[in-house]
Amino acid sequence: MGKQMRLDKFLVEMGVGTRSQIKEMAKRGRIEINGLLEKKTETKIDPDKDTITCDGVKIIYTKMEYYMLNKPQGVVSATEDKIHRTVLDLIMDYDAKFDIGEERQQKRNDLFPVGRLDMDTEGLLLITNDGELAHNLLSPRRHVDKKYYAKIRGKLPEDAKQQFEEGLTLSDGTHIMPAILEILGQNLEIVGHDEGITEVMVTIREGKFHQIKRMFEVLGCKVVFLRRLSMGSLVLDKNLEPGEYRCLFPEEIEAIKRGLKY
Repeated sequence: MGKQMRLDKFLVEMGVGTRSQIKEMAKRGRIEINGLLEKKTETKIDPDKDTITCDGVKIIYTKMEYYMLNKPQGVVSATEDKIHRTVLDLIMDYDAKFDIGEERQQKRNDLFPVGRLDMDTEGLLLITNDGELAHNLLSPRRHVDKKYYAKIRGKLPEDAKQQFEEGLTLSDGTHIMPAILEILGQNLEIVGHDEGITEVMVTIREGKFHQIKRMFEVLGCKVVFLRRLSMGSLVLDKNLEPGEYRCLFPEEIEAIKRGLKY
């Protein structure tokens, strides 16, 4: 016998609606199991064997889901927040096939962001429900490189690269693992700022609170723009505008797992 789960739990996880919405759909005869109407949402099903349809549309069970999001500025990397929009608010099903009384329908309810990007930071963020993969990606022991593009205000010291390579110590005494700093160029013609803006690439293997911003503060500089470009083998899709997302391709998922030596 395969995995048994409640009908309503299955449909909620697959993003069809909330438990109360699913219950109402069942009452109205909109849900079928193996071709037969089912009005009891507590009924146990085998998602791998039973055929579940809502309004005639077959619901395919997917255990794990992976989304690449180009996180925009102004949203928080959390599953919920009482004040701000979250990255999960952006993961919506615009092609919802079921009329549940809402304009848009959120995808399954067990998704979460892998790590976090500050509210004013944009770029690559992985959204999934794969807890094991998320844990391994975030573990410093796995040495997963995270690459960022940044704009820095202030004059970098001549030994900035060396300081990054040796591992900085933050103002609170926290020691940072060795990182890579690549200086791309400097624009000295920024109105109102004589010190200009320096463009850099930074590669780190940790994800401490405000880490990159705090690293440059140690050097007497300020980060004015930050975008994450990659995480391990996963590279931000250049076709994704801020706020857009797509499913990961199978080869991208496999590459991540190979990199983690599953």
